[in-house]
Formats: sequence, structure tokens, C-alpha cells
Amino acid sequence: MSKGRLEAFSDGVIAIIITIMVLELRAPEEGTLSALLPLLPKFLSYVLSFVYLAIYWNNHHHLWHAVREVNGAILWANMHLLFWLSLFPFATGWMGEHFSTTPVALYGMILWLAGLSYYILVRALIAHHGKDSFIAAAIGRDEKGLRSLYIYTAAILLAFVSPWIAAGLYVVVAVMWLIPDRRIEGKLAK
Repeated sequence: MSKGRLEAFSDGVIAIIITIMVLELRAPEEGTLSALLPLLPKFLSYVLSFVYLAIYWNNHHHLWHAVREVNGAILWANMHLLFWLSLFPFATGWMGEHFSTTPVALYGMILWLAGLSYYILVRALIAHHGKDSFIAAAIGRDEKGLRSLYIYTAAILLAFVSPWIAAGLYVVVAVMWLIPDRRIEGKLAK
């Protein structure tokens, strides 16, 4: 099967998720700078989630340059990823409204499940294209993806000690992925 429809659908879903998140930010009643201060937690939660969605979109985009075709398993694995990404607006809003243990831990669970679903998607692609394929060579062992899951696990547990520590670890993972991942680009350039 062609990969074009999957790419276009995924791009559209991620764009809608970002739109839903920004619509959750409400302008204050007052027209003063001090009226913006209470919105800071919501805004920071939005920024973090926007960065995560941008990372997923960017990596998803690179991934499809390494893919020739898709099959049913890949379609379902991609839908699995989009499901968890679609929960970002809810988790972002709740964490921004109530920065406490349960919302911060739930946010981490959604990050963890999105990370796991991306890992599953990559494995489905490698299984379909073969262990000697371009995508298998480009992805390798995916140590960065696995490291992210370990950090999310620690962050979720640490949310019950301090939501700030957990949020700090979520930022660490985001920064880790903001550093360009040249695995696929490097292989495509060759």
C-alpha cells in the first residue's frame, strides 16, 4: 500500500491536536500584563506539549522518508500513536490548571504511552521492510527512544515525590529530542 494517505492523515491529526490545545488558552478578562500571570502555568504546559508534538511530527516526517510502503499492521500502529497524541490537549489542560501529583503523573503516562506507540510503529516498519532495510539501518537499536521511556518511567514515579522533578524530567526528554536526530537524514544523504 502507498504511504501517502497515512502521511497526510497523520499531518492533519497532529495539526488538529495543536489547534485544540491552543484553543484551551483563554484570554484574561483584564487588559493588563498582571492579568497574564495566572495563565503562566497553562501557557508553559502548552509550550511543553507543543514542543513534544513538534518533535513527534518532525520525527514522523523523517520516518516516512525512509519508508517505501505500508501494510495493515503499520496503519494500526500509526493509529495507536495518534490516539495517544490526541490525549495531549486533555493532559496539557489538566496539568496547566492543576500542577499537582496526579495531573503531572497522568501527563507522564501519556508521554510514556506515546513514546511506546512510536517505538511499536518503528518496529512494525522494520518488520515490514526487513532487518537489512534502509529504515532498520537508519533506526538501529533506537537507544534514544528506549532512554526516553526509562526517563518517563522515573518521572511518573517521581511525580508522587515532587511534580516539579517530574516536569523537569519531561523537559529533559524534550531537549534530548530537540537535538537533531540525524540517523535517517544521514542515511538519506548517502
